[in-house]
Amino acid sequence: MRAFVTQPAPVFTATAVVGHEFQTINLHDYLGKYVVLFFYPLDFTFVCPTEIIAFDQKLGEFQKRNTEVLGVSVDSQFSHLAWNQTPRTQGGLGGVRYPLIADLTKRIAKDYGVLLPDESVALRGLFLIDKAGVLRHMLVNDLPLGRSVDEALRLIDALHQFETHGEVCPANWKQGDPTMKADPKGSREYFEKANS
Repeated sequence: MRAFVTQPAPVFTATAVVGHEFQTINLHDYLGKYVVLFFYPLDFTFVCPTEIIAFDQKLGEFQKRNTEVLGVSVDSQFSHLAWNQTPRTQGGLGGVRYPLIADLTKRIAKDYGVLLPDESVALRGLFLIDKAGVLRHMLVNDLPLGRSVDEALRLIDALHQFETHGEVCPANWKQGDPTMKADPKGSREYFEKANS
């Protein structure tokens, strides 16, 4: 199964490092919550720890939004554990609090369409999965381009706004900004206010 927005997210079971322990993770275990699933190329690299730590620093914001964060790379759980135990001052993760999933077989990366064949590493993919397990957003960056954690939070807010109120969120929408009804009358009302 290949990841496609509006379709069920590819389900997987894999070993992950959670804190300082190994646990089996199954995507189905997260039904009823939003999931931010992100892929990164390799442990002990350069841009990767900046992203992983940035997600960890905002973990409370994700939890307030009923959202779980899951990181994935093609490294082993042993590599994840060693990196998570390495201090941040030395390029390590210093105790990230969300699961880091080991994808040694590269099956998860293939299913989500982020495996870079020539290098056998995952591109920087970010996937937003809704409470029913449906893929609602995907973004894939090239290896040198880090992601915005704040944008991931904004997208969760937009999805929640739509699910709760049935109104769509225009460009650059942030929580508290006006939304619009997705019909001719509702959109006209929005455009009249936004462009006056």
